Amino acid sequence: MPIPTEPIGSIPRTPALLAAMRSYADGRISAEQLQTVEDVALRDTIARFEDTGSPIITDGEQTKSSFATYPLSGLGNLAADGVGIPFADGHTRQLPRLTAGPFRYGVHAVSYLKAAQRHAHRPMKQAVISASALSLLYPQSGVAGYSREAFLEDLIEEAERDIRECLEAGGACVQIDFTEGRLALKLDPSGGVLKAFIDLNNRVLDRFSDAERERIGVHTCPGGDHDSTHSADVDYTGLLPELFRLKVRRFYVQLASEVARGRVLTTIRNLLKPGQMLFVGVTDPINPKIESPEAVRDRVLEAAEFVPLESLGTTDDCGFSPFADDTSTSRETAFAKIKSRVEGTAMAAKILGV
Repeated sequence: MPIPTEPIGSIPRTPALLAAMRSYADGRISAEQLQTVEDVALRDTIARFEDTGSPIITDGEQTKSSFATYPLSGLGNLAADGVGIPFADGHTRQLPRLTAGPFRYGVHAVSYLKAAQRHAHRPMKQAVISASALSLLYPQSGVAGYSREAFLEDLIEEAERDIRECLEAGGACVQIDFTEGRLALKLDPSGGVLKAFIDLNNRVLDRFSDAERERIGVHTCPGGDHDSTHSADVDYTGLLPELFRLKVRRFYVQLASEVARGRVLTTIRNLLKPGQMLFVGVTDPINPKIESPEAVRDRVLEAAEFVPLESLGTTDDCGFSPFADDTSTSRETAFAKIKSRVEGTAMAAKILGV
């Protein structure tokens, strides 16, 4: 069986789609006109994804405002002044703040999956945002008449539904985006916030059977936005023991951009359990240089020195445009990197005899 390889999710949106998104936000075009442009971008993205040879594809998150905030579309109980996430280059992304209960998703991820499946000829994975990331919407000062525990119960219900509907719709796998994991250690070096995040996500995962969890995974990276990160300076080995407590079978781990890859792989080797799959990042989306297939091959061979072949897969370090307005990477570069990942993984598999 060849070494499996999968994307993380997002692809830079087309210029036409970005222009249409801005026009819709300004009230200059209708929802129907936006949808027409979205469908063109979606079909083009899927076709180009399939041309890379990727055995599993995504919709490129073309119609999401961001990987984190898609469930909030259309909600009226939010204010703009929520938690801010600073990046190393000085820019900040700010989450909304919940102002009233109950909490419900405005959009569920299955809508993106079903839209993409109409055009796809290959299995599709679907990314969803973690319950722990959305838990940051609840303010420290509380919400009148709506306790934090009531909010978390509602959040867990919605997060379960987000995953379950994608599984039931035929998603090849569902990937929980957990980029706030490493960031949690920056916010709280004691590890208390990280542990709380893991426990909350496991409350969601406890609702799935072992068979269902075979198709559920988690993605971790130090963030990737406008070619900058929010937590790459945090020691990876502080995150990994908690990360591998998550009750999933598939782990998508940023590694190509990591300086001490051998140290990280050594730690993972001691944490990986039988039956779990490790997808190592072999392309770096925030580095403009396109990796050659040979460079990818060598990264796979390096990982194979630490990870059993039956547990090894490859991926990209992160999505190429997790936020819709991030145009720091071109679509051409993103697809070229994906093609190199696919080809380099196949080259390594041939050498390794799998």
